[in-house]
Amino acid sequence: MRERSVSILAALVLAGCMVGPTYQKPPATVADAWLASGDKELPTTPDVDYAQWWKTFDDPTLDALIESAYRENPSLEVAGLRVLEALARRGVAIGQLYPQQQEAGLDYRRTSLSENGAQFTPLFDPAFDAWTLTPLAAGWELDLWGRYRRGVESADADLMGSLFAYQDAIVSLAAEVATAYIQIRTLQEQLLVARTNAGLQARSVEIVRTRFELGAVTELDLAQARSLLRATEALIPGVEANIRQAQDRLCVLLGLAPRDLDAILEGPDKIPSAPVDVVVGLPAELLRGRPDIRRAEREMAAQSARIGIAASDFYPRLQLVGNLSLEAEDFADLFKGSSFAAFGGPSFRWAILNYGRIVNNVRVQDARFQQQVGLYETTVLRAQQEVQDAIAGTLGAQRQVGFFERAAADSARAVELAELQYREGAADYTRVLLTQQFLLQAESRLVATRGSVALNLVSLHRSLGGGWQFHEGDAFVRPETRDEMAERIHWGSLLDTEEDYDDLEAADESEQDAWRWWWPQW
Repeated sequence: MRERSVSILAALVLAGCMVGPTYQKPPATVADAWLASGDKELPTTPDVDYAQWWKTFDDPTLDALIESAYRENPSLEVAGLRVLEALARRGVAIGQLYPQQQEAGLDYRRTSLSENGAQFTPLFDPAFDAWTLTPLAAGWELDLWGRYRRGVESADADLMGSLFAYQDAIVSLAAEVATAYIQIRTLQEQLLVARTNAGLQARSVEIVRTRFELGAVTELDLAQARSLLRATEALIPGVEANIRQAQDRLCVLLGLAPRDLDAILEGPDKIPSAPVDVVVGLPAELLRGRPDIRRAEREMAAQSARIGIAASDFYPRLQLVGNLSLEAEDFADLFKGSSFAAFGGPSFRWAILNYGRIVNNVRVQDARFQQQVGLYETTVLRAQQEVQDAIAGTLGAQRQVGFFERAAADSARAVELAELQYREGAADYTRVLLTQQFLLQAESRLVATRGSVALNLVSLHRSLGGGWQFHEGDAFVRPETRDEMAERIHWGSLLDTEEDYDDLEAADESEQDAWRWWWPQW
């Protein structure tokens, strides 16, 4: 009889299946080529390395800032801690594949029966003690329908999603640091332009004052010269305030309280020079290069598994329960062989009258999956839009620079000629005034456009998903954080995770394949 029971149980286990849909990655709408791929300034080639895209600016200060932010930025560490959380949650999900209930305990009960109760017997003492020592009590729900295996599948996908979210945080952090740094350098050049033009205009004021004192011009010329000078000088405090605000943003990215960054930003106040040619990969490479796309895909996979978890409630649950214990009325008799007690057997449960709760929960999970499909498709489309916008912005700004350089040179020459003619009395001061205004505008536009070229390049590399590859395999948290967490509770080897992301992803897939071999799917 016992052998027959074991055979039936083995047949049930081996016949186990995984209900719910088998996840299939949906197709994504991806362009064959970028719209500007035929432009000579935009070479296109497969497998472009964006791991350290900021190196193309050849700016050691920028390199040091990005590395410092990677080590110290608290938001990035939060993203890393979410990976550790997902690793722990995955361990919880895997633990559900084994006996879900395991416990041991010691109980004492003092019972007094009512004399008017049905259980009362005058021949026996209505009050008695009961000691129970349970070395092992266990319950194991067999995963016949894949409920717990789908849970592990979902946890695997959530883990990879958290990894890609961490990578995306690295991409964003590098781009934000570069953006703040370029903004600071651009503002510093703007400040230099304002101060240089203020100096030029101050010299003109002195020339006009001299001519006014000699009676060669009226006070109108002097008033106009002073007005332009004051207006230019008024620009300086505003630019200085913008520099301070940009430095404060950079401090936060570096994990610092707002402070003076002159020591960190030492060097020429120059906008990082961008390369003339921008090499980009193919649109299809976004699917494996951008972490946010990979995260959206893993979120789909996790939700697909939750459909199977919900669908498993349609089917009966078979649980094996067992108990080994010692029971005695007197504690002194508790450890005698005659106090041994045990029970074990299967438990069968089936939620037949669920009043539509199960089917509607399955519908909820399926609707959420379809939402994730839509979010994935939107993420892919927006990624391509961001790349196209950044390409257009970069190429457009690069072409503008040449025009603004010539405009600034012509404006400077016009100022020289106007001042010369004014001294000789061949032109009035209005012409000098206009040429000085045009010079300030032309030089300011030139600086802004140079900064725009660099900022658009940062946006382009960010939209291509570059930057996270350089730190692939590093620990998710700083050493001091790891030591603090290890001192607080036992984390085992999770805090030492420095695995290659691709290796970890491959390991997850191989584990899933192994479970599918042992537990055939429908």
